[in-house]
Amino acid sequence: MDKGKVVALEDRIPKLKEQRRKKANQRLIFLLLLFFTMIAIVAYVQSPLSHVKKITIKGNEIISSDEIINISNLTSKTNIWSVKKKDIVLELEKLDEIKKAEIEVVFPNSIKIHVHERKRIAYLENDKSYYPVIDNAKILLNREMNEIPVNAPLLLKFEEGAILEELIMNLDQLPEEITNSISEIHYTPKETDQYHISLFMNDGFEVNATLRSFSEKMIHYPSIVSQLDSNKKGIIDLEVGTYFKAYELEVEETSGEDDQGEG
Repeated sequence: MDKGKVVALEDRIPKLKEQRRKKANQRLIFLLLLFFTMIAIVAYVQSPLSHVKKITIKGNEIISSDEIINISNLTSKTNIWSVKKKDIVLELEKLDEIKKAEIEVVFPNSIKIHVHERKRIAYLENDKSYYPVIDNAKILLNREMNEIPVNAPLLLKFEEGAILEELIMNLDQLPEEITNSISEIHYTPKETDQYHISLFMNDGFEVNATLRSFSEKMIHYPSIVSQLDSNKKGIIDLEVGTYFKAYELEVEETSGEDDQGEG
């Protein structure tokens, strides 16, 4: 055995003691860090620093941010660790206007609420008041407006039910440029067609249609109008086929009948 490689026990003991001392110090440092971290967390949780300081609302147009915050029951005294995201989401999604809600807790003391509102398709006119109608055909009676809205068609003589649902479904299928070109939609049922409607367009034309084929025919409205004389307004009939009758013809026919009567 090579005596040069033999290490005496007396030489090894100091090294072992040094290694043990280092390990003990490392454990002590770790335990102290853990202890002070726990103290800091407890202090943070119990102090005002953990209270909600900022609430950010995104995606809302129909519902105000204040209303969303009120429904969430979040205040400056709410501890961020006590925020129940699922409960807040359930409360917000009870509203007809909200299709989906998402809550995000951003430490140390912020909350983000992102709502996905239902689409406003039209407005219902009733006694000079106007109520939004959303994509599930619900009329938002709690969102009354006193000024005529300009960003969606105005509905007259409609009420919640199958007819309104059919209309909203059809409107939702149309391109935005076509729905924006509609000024008013009147419910004008006939004995032969309970789904009959009359539209007044922003460009001065009138449209007669039935909801049973409304969207598939109305989608061609820009093409139909492009073939007409813009100076001659009248009624575009989309009920069975597609044809146009100028208002001038009706005036001429009436005048002719009056002349014959006088003779």
